[in-house]
Amino acid sequence: MSTEKHRVVVRRVAAHAGGGHGGGWKIAYADFMTAMMAFFLVMWLLSNTSPKQREGIAEHFRMPLKVALSGGEKSSTSISVVPGGGMDPSTRADGEVQRADAEDDADADRLASMKERLDKLIENSPVFRQFRSQILIDITTEGLRLQIVDNENRPMFDLASAQLVPHMRAILREIGPTLNELPNKITLSGHTDAFVYSNGDRSYGNWELSADRANASRRELVMGGMAENKVLRVVGLADSMHLDRSHPRNPINRRISIILLNHRTQQQIENENSGGGGSAGALLPARSKASPPPLSAPADNLKVTVKGSPAPTHP
Repeated sequence: MSTEKHRVVVRRVAAHAGGGHGGGWKIAYADFMTAMMAFFLVMWLLSNTSPKQREGIAEHFRMPLKVALSGGEKSSTSISVVPGGGMDPSTRADGEVQRADAEDDADADRLASMKERLDKLIENSPVFRQFRSQILIDITTEGLRLQIVDNENRPMFDLASAQLVPHMRAILREIGPTLNELPNKITLSGHTDAFVYSNGDRSYGNWELSADRANASRRELVMGGMAENKVLRVVGLADSMHLDRSHPRNPINRRISIILLNHRTQQQIENENSGGGGSAGALLPARSKASPPPLSAPADNLKVTVKGSPAPTHP
C-alpha cells in the first residue's frame, strides 16, 4: 500500500463586479416594460372615452370594495363625512340605539312585573278565581295582552247584545284600577265567532256588535277606576281573528282583548294616527301667511273668471 498522501487542490475564482453575465436586470426591465405598457394602455383608453365615461371610471376606483361587492351608496352621493362611507362620529347613532334598547328592556321588565301582579290577583281574588279559565294573560310583541273569553255556559254578554252580564262587569271593574299602575296606554278589541249576526237590521252585523262590546267594556273599566285618558284605541274586529282557528264557531272566539301597550308600539300608533311628526303631517299643505279671502258663491247667470293658475284639487 502506498503511503503517499493525496494532494487536494482548491481553485478560487475571483468575482468580477459589474459583469454582464447576471440576470437580475432582466427581471427589473420586464417589470418596467409591463408598467409602461399598462400606462400607455390607460392613456389610450382615456383619450377615447367621453367625459361621462371618465367620471364613471373615476367613481369605480373611488368606490369602497364593500359597496362594490354588496351594493350601496356611491361615495359621491353619500352624506357621510367619512371618506368611503362609514358611520359619522358626530351623529352618535350607536348611543341612541343603546338608549332605545335600554328603554325597551326596562319597559319589558315593567310589563313582565305587571303580568305577575295580574296572575297573583286572579289567583287570590275571590272575584277572579271562579273565572280563571276565561282569563288569558300573555306577552306579545305589542305588550301585555289580557283576554276575557266567552264560555258556552257562562257568556260575557247577553245573546246578540252589547249588554254585559254581572260577572263580566265585576271582572272589568276589578281590573281597571290595576291598569293605572303603569303609564302605558291600552287598546281594546272586540271579537265575535263565525256565526252571522242577524236581527233584521242589515246595517248592523258582527262588526258593529264587536265594536259596541269593546266600547261597553271600556266604560266598565273607567267606572271601575281606570283613567279615561288611558285608552288609546277601541276597535271591533268581528270574526276576522279567531282564537281557535280550526273551529271558527267555538264560543272561545267571542272575547274582549285588552293590550297594555309597550312603549314602542304606543309611540308607533300615536305617530301613525296623528300629524304631529309622522308622514301625514308632511302631506298637509302649508298655509301662507297672507292668504286671500275665499270667493263667495256666484249668483245665477254670473260668470266668474279667475286669472292665474287654478287652485289644486284633492282626489
